[in-house]
Amino acid sequence: MKLGNLLSMRNAQLFLIKVYIVAFFVIAGAIFVSAFTNKKEESLTTGTWRAAIQRQDGQQVVFNFEVTNTAGKQHLYILNAKERLLVDSVQFNGDSVFIQLPFFESSFRARFTAHSLTGNWVRHRGTKDQLLPIIAEYNQPRFTAFAAPKANITGRWAVSFEDVKSVDSISVGEFTQQGSHVTGTFLNPGGDYRYLEGVVSGDTLRLSTFDGGHAFLFTALINPDNTLAAGKFYAGAAGTQNWHAHRDAKAALPDGYGLAKLKAGESKLNFSFKSTSGQTVSINDARYKNKVVIVQILGSWCPNCMDETQFLSSYYAANHQRGVEVVGLAYEYTTNYETSKKSLQAFQQRFNVQYPILVTGVTVMDSLKTEKTLPQLQNIEAFPTSIFIDKKGTVRKIFTGYSGPATGEHFTAFKQEFNGLVDGLLGE
Repeated sequence: MKLGNLLSMRNAQLFLIKVYIVAFFVIAGAIFVSAFTNKKEESLTTGTWRAAIQRQDGQQVVFNFEVTNTAGKQHLYILNAKERLLVDSVQFNGDSVFIQLPFFESSFRARFTAHSLTGNWVRHRGTKDQLLPIIAEYNQPRFTAFAAPKANITGRWAVSFEDVKSVDSISVGEFTQQGSHVTGTFLNPGGDYRYLEGVVSGDTLRLSTFDGGHAFLFTALINPDNTLAAGKFYAGAAGTQNWHAHRDAKAALPDGYGLAKLKAGESKLNFSFKSTSGQTVSINDARYKNKVVIVQILGSWCPNCMDETQFLSSYYAANHQRGVEVVGLAYEYTTNYETSKKSLQAFQQRFNVQYPILVTGVTVMDSLKTEKTLPQLQNIEAFPTSIFIDKKGTVRKIFTGYSGPATGEHFTAFKQEFNGLVDGLLGE
């Protein structure tokens, strides 16, 4: 073959190679642009969703949450009546979402589409994890009333929870009903069941709440004789209690100041535990001398303790300079210091708690917890409990329970009584 022909063939081959290279980059670029423009948006549809936690017995604990976009990030608000609990840790990975709830060491791990979510509610209980299935749908109501209500349960009710060996067996229910929609709570000597929301459908009452760590469902039949019968209280994965009630405008709880008491001959506390910051703190430390001290008995697992911590944190910030000190004593699900510390720090961080919270190292289930931690007391009846100490170090009052913001006028009365008691001790 002549040299000229060889050169012509080589030039033609080089030209084809250039064409192929250009075509490759054009096609690759088109694929990239297509992939980019069709990339799945890693977000949930904004607005209100309905979630249902599936219990082992087939019952579902339902609640609503709202999805919002804030500063380029998605946040959730868990909704219970007037309450909006902010959840600001939402992470996406493809079609999966991880939602870390702000309290109680729990989270949602799920797959999602624009209008649905399916996965698990993960609860960390000491050294164990508990998984409960959860599904959520966009733009669905909490409950549906399938029939017009046959009664209005607005008012005050005397409530008995059966098979409960504690002061909390006697409770008071307070409800407000507008049409089929019902809100309210149950108050008991240990506190309250926070914000409940639900419906009356025909003669059936259904109420629920979810706060990130506790999933509660209450059901009952409404009788014409002003009684609530065949009541069921479903808690978490498997807990179930029977309850009944009758309407009683004068229903009342035992005096919260009479449940926990000092032993005969005792007047002062004596304790020393390690705080969540690693320092050993004693009630005999100099910082508590000549101060009014409030000892908060709590647990990170306790919903009323969360409400009380929020209140005490704000109160301490506003009144610390007046000579008030607060110290928390925590009883967790485990004796492990590091595990307990991690659970308690969620409260401290969310509410900007500036007073020390001490890890007792004794579990809430321990029948000897009082003897091991506060032997000067006869008993610790319920969580939370507040111990008021005067400037001389003498225990003046012990109050069991906490009427939180869900209790309305009772919360207002509690704050007034609390302020009056501390002001009185400061004035001595």
